[in-house]
Amino acid sequence: MTGQADRPHLRFRPEQEPGVSTPYARYVRLAELHALQQPRSKEPAEYSFIVTTQVMELLFDLLHHEWTAARAALREDDLDAALAALRRGHHTQDVLVSSWDLLATMTAAEFNAFRPVLGEASGFQSSAFLRLEFLLGNKSERLLTMYQDSPAEHQELAAELRTPSLYDEALALLARRGQRIPEAPVTDRHRHDEAVEDAWRAVYTDPELADLARLGEALLDTAERVTRWRQRHYSSVKRTMGAKPGTGGSSGLSWLKQAADQDVFPELWTVRNTL
Repeated sequence: MTGQADRPHLRFRPEQEPGVSTPYARYVRLAELHALQQPRSKEPAEYSFIVTTQVMELLFDLLHHEWTAARAALREDDLDAALAALRRGHHTQDVLVSSWDLLATMTAAEFNAFRPVLGEASGFQSSAFLRLEFLLGNKSERLLTMYQDSPAEHQELAAELRTPSLYDEALALLARRGQRIPEAPVTDRHRHDEAVEDAWRAVYTDPELADLARLGEALLDTAERVTRWRQRHYSSVKRTMGAKPGTGGSSGLSWLKQAADQDVFPELWTVRNTL
């Protein structure tokens, strides 16, 4: 059909004052969004760096939304809702991993041309990223020191630190289904526990716990994507700045390598050794 009814509306009644653009622009806040890219140097690659970083920050927020939903569903024994949220999170994680492609062609010379304008700014300081780490169970109260002069961020991260992680809620569900799960402080970083590995082994070998096995696989899909993202981060930094110290004072490449080698939800990996 090519009639008048199929043509898009080209004029709109302003919802506010005249000159506020289209309903679409108002809905997604286009003016504000496109005003956020403010390079501080004349190096063209800085614009790509800023856009990529901002895209990642938005995806961090989306991933937090999905993982929080999954955690809440597990707390309510709603396994279907938890799995759905984790699957949505997998797609978000895939886009996050692919986001590194936007920086794949940036040379060391291009990065060094605008690196001085970063000052002490570093992705290590991202509160949205740290919030995700806490949500996964990679907790460290020491890192809150970075936000002692930012009360809102400090309060939000402290609350996440004190809240059971996504993995904590998964293990609590296993406990409610008859598995022996040792108690551990929710503010501590989760580390491999033989009793937890035994619980997952029981899940994977008992046909009556097949639904929990599906949860284990969904969590492993999440963990694998976290590792992929960390590996891409490591290789991107290695390519653009080598082993120089990070702008935020971290050890740079060695710190990223250590993070990339750390398994998320470790018992879901080690249980494979005996299945």
